[in-house]
Amino acid sequence: MAAQALALLREVARLEAPLEELRALHSVLQAVPLNELREQAAELRLGPLFSLLNENHREKTTLCVSILERLLQAMEPVHMARNLRVDLQRGLIHPDDSVKILTLSQIGRIVENSDAVTEILNNAELLKQIVYCIGGENLSVAKAAIKSLSRISLTQAGLEALFESNLLDDLKSVMKTNDIVRYRVYELIVEISSVSPESLNYCTTSGLVTQLLRELTGEDVLVRATCIEMVTSLAYTHHGRQYLAQEGVIDQISNIIVGADSDPFSSFYLPGFVKFFGNLAVMDSPQQICERYPIFVEKVFEMTESQDPTMTGVAVDTVGILGSNVEGKQVLQKTGTRFERLLMRIGHQSKNAPVELKIRCLDAVSSLLYLPSEQQTDDLLRMTESWFSALSRDPLELFRGISSQPFPELHCAALKVFTAIANQPWAQKLMFNSPGFVEYVVDRSVEHDKASKDAKYELVKALANSKTIAEIFGNPNYLRLRTYLSEGPYYVKPVSTTAVEGAE
Repeated sequence: MAAQALALLREVARLEAPLEELRALHSVLQAVPLNELREQAAELRLGPLFSLLNENHREKTTLCVSILERLLQAMEPVHMARNLRVDLQRGLIHPDDSVKILTLSQIGRIVENSDAVTEILNNAELLKQIVYCIGGENLSVAKAAIKSLSRISLTQAGLEALFESNLLDDLKSVMKTNDIVRYRVYELIVEISSVSPESLNYCTTSGLVTQLLRELTGEDVLVRATCIEMVTSLAYTHHGRQYLAQEGVIDQISNIIVGADSDPFSSFYLPGFVKFFGNLAVMDSPQQICERYPIFVEKVFEMTESQDPTMTGVAVDTVGILGSNVEGKQVLQKTGTRFERLLMRIGHQSKNAPVELKIRCLDAVSSLLYLPSEQQTDDLLRMTESWFSALSRDPLELFRGISSQPFPELHCAALKVFTAIANQPWAQKLMFNSPGFVEYVVDRSVEHDKASKDAKYELVKALANSKTIAEIFGNPNYLRLRTYLSEGPYYVKPVSTTAVEGAE
């Protein structure tokens, strides 16, 4: 089969307008295993196929792209980098985006290979064309270019090529295309900065990080909203957070939140700023962040009362993030009755809000109430029990009711709440004493889709693996849980049939 493909490829090279041969080659290649093509890779002559891309013929271009995609996969990245340099450069400036995407995907393979990437670093013109692909209209092309440049920058030589040559001027030139392209370059810079302190140093020396931070704290509210997402990405790394703190950026963000009440357009950027602090609190110390920036906690509580579902959703998400570890739970507990009112609000929204907000509320409740076995002190168990009680008059029935609604996402989110508390003795007692609850847990007929079956299985597993479950549920029910667990999430009970003599 591979031999037939090679014969057709030679035929394509011989003819001037080989449309029929291209169709035949395309068809044959689909049936040739990749390992067979790899064995013949040294004999592949792809020049004619690349030449055909220059003809203004849509079907030929589509066929050539598909054929080349298959054949190039069979080539070693080093061989491709050394022998197809000119073709790759031409591919990046081709008017058809599918050709650019093909080329960038192969460059992606080259930069992943430590031997082949050197060939790219020594090709200044190719690097320049990759940079200019960030400025194209097609998002897939831009994303592929960003990915390749980000990968190149993982090495010292790559950092030097990008930031200590004319390439940096090209990058700054591309940024001037429009706002969208400027943000794409910021996205690349943040990706590179996140790798290591040394990478961040290259990026700050270039002036591009400073430019991003200047836009973040500038007067344009829409620009702020976009920039905070990138700065939040940078804050996911320890060295990124250190840099932001040293530059006073975190204090500036806090001050902008303080002034948000007098800004009629604050709703554009406030959600992103609050999310930033939520992530910061979890990655560092919730107590330190909340004590140093009290406006953050204040604003979260305020936003949960908002009539704007976007604001409410972000506040609920942030509360869930903040309460995802014990230190964060204790920070929330210290706010006393104010947090109890917030829990009542979340309980109310879980039942009455639009579906998307209901799910976010349920996810937050799961995060707040979950307590790993090794962290279960008497005080913390009393706290989670009181939080659960604050959600509604009868929270267990509230979440059971939600789980019976005809939305798989809601059903799973409600099961997740039960799973979060399943290893806590007070919750096990509530479940056991609630009429029909144990039967509901082991009833497989309730769940119909894979996600729901998986969610139910996680609940059963959390209950069955708890050290207190046998004592609280009793041995017969404990054995039912263990049976469910051993049968797996997708078990279907066989239906027995009785043969009747003489029946047709």
